[in-house]
Amino acid sequence: MRESLRAEGRRRSGNHRNLELGLVLFAVAICLAGWVATEITMNDRIPGSLAGIGGSLTACAVAAHLAVRRFARYADPLILPIAVLLSGFGLMLQHRLDISYALVYKSTYQRFPSAPSQVMWMFIAVLAAAALIVFVKHHRFFQRYVYVLMVGALILLAAPVFSPTDSYGAKRWIKLPGMPSFEPDEFVKLAITIFFAGYLMANRDALALVGRKVWGLSLPRGRNAGPVLAIWVISLLVLIFERDLGTSLIFFGVFIVMLYIATERTSWVVFGLLMAVGGAAVVGSVEPHVHGRVEAWLHPLDIYLPVHDKALISDQPAQALFSFGTGHLLGTGLGQGRPWLISFAGRSDFIFTTIGEELGLAGVTAVLLLYTLLIQRGLRTAVALSDPFGKLLASGLASAIALQVFVVVGGVTGLIPLTGKALPFLAAGGSSLLANWLLVALLVKLSDAAGRTALEPAPAAEPVLTA
Repeated sequence: MRESLRAEGRRRSGNHRNLELGLVLFAVAICLAGWVATEITMNDRIPGSLAGIGGSLTACAVAAHLAVRRFARYADPLILPIAVLLSGFGLMLQHRLDISYALVYKSTYQRFPSAPSQVMWMFIAVLAAAALIVFVKHHRFFQRYVYVLMVGALILLAAPVFSPTDSYGAKRWIKLPGMPSFEPDEFVKLAITIFFAGYLMANRDALALVGRKVWGLSLPRGRNAGPVLAIWVISLLVLIFERDLGTSLIFFGVFIVMLYIATERTSWVVFGLLMAVGGAAVVGSVEPHVHGRVEAWLHPLDIYLPVHDKALISDQPAQALFSFGTGHLLGTGLGQGRPWLISFAGRSDFIFTTIGEELGLAGVTAVLLLYTLLIQRGLRTAVALSDPFGKLLASGLASAIALQVFVVVGGVTGLIPLTGKALPFLAAGGSSLLANWLLVALLVKLSDAAGRTALEPAPAAEPVLTA
């Protein structure tokens, strides 16, 4: 009986891997079709580099699939194809913007293409993700090093304060001699999530205890609110010294979400929201860079007035609104819009405006649905896992993606102030791409553990000896 169950589990896992391979190749085909459509529209020819780009993207995707097939055969079959589709789609959009930048910005750094560099980083990211899948046998491996990861994360989080690199008003980058700059907060996101999962697993009972009731709301005990206050203070310090609103929101938001999942107490969410809003309001009123982003959010079109607030120094929020308005339902078509009017859209979160303008509401909806599906698979994995650490880690990683997409898309569309974070997989940037592919690899290992539990029979129970 057990052998038949094991054989049935292997058969179903093989079907999942075949489905995954088909979806991966379909994702590559969609990206290459967009690449060809862009070249025909803008240059009236099929690109000569199509074979090289297509081969590179296919090789990356198939290599990642083979690693999953061999070392995580019970993994969710949708996680990898979604990552491949979003990454390939981002490459196509960057190539489309590179063509326009080369024509318009002939005397600035913008004339240098970003897509070739992104292809190189995709190779590195997929290789790193495959290495994690191959060499990390089980996700509980990270449970041993949660405090080491936390210390490393705090060092990385503080490092940009001492770096001379300033990225559009925010100190988020580290530049080492002879090396390209990198954005440490993308890796901090992973390390902090792993630490939160380990910490909350060990302390969730104490954190779930009720202190007193205020206006019918059960507030936590003061001694248990200490960790939340500490995380809140750290997030405010990041906001003040690095002027990085996005990292601060994600850092604190992931902790509150995971805290709610661990304790199931709504009071923690209310407590966290009040602290987040209060801290952001104070910092936004005293820190000039954050204040400028709030003013640009509240009054984006004032930049075109002869006299306006000195905090308004950029027309990008207004240009983003014009771009979305131009796209209507189906967009202008790939290569037929003017997204290059936002001068660094291809190298920032404003790449989302290219989707809105040239693919319209339909394209924006499709991309957001892909992110939603990836988040759903992460949460589904959390539900299916049997160990508390894995449940918290999977839900934390899914929450990190959700929060980052929210702060980026919300900022670009005018729902919240701009944060400057990179849109996962789509925006240019080696640090972001590498960190997000490592996140995907973690989700693959977690879903493999969940699938193995569901499809493989449990070990036989030891016989009970009776007198």
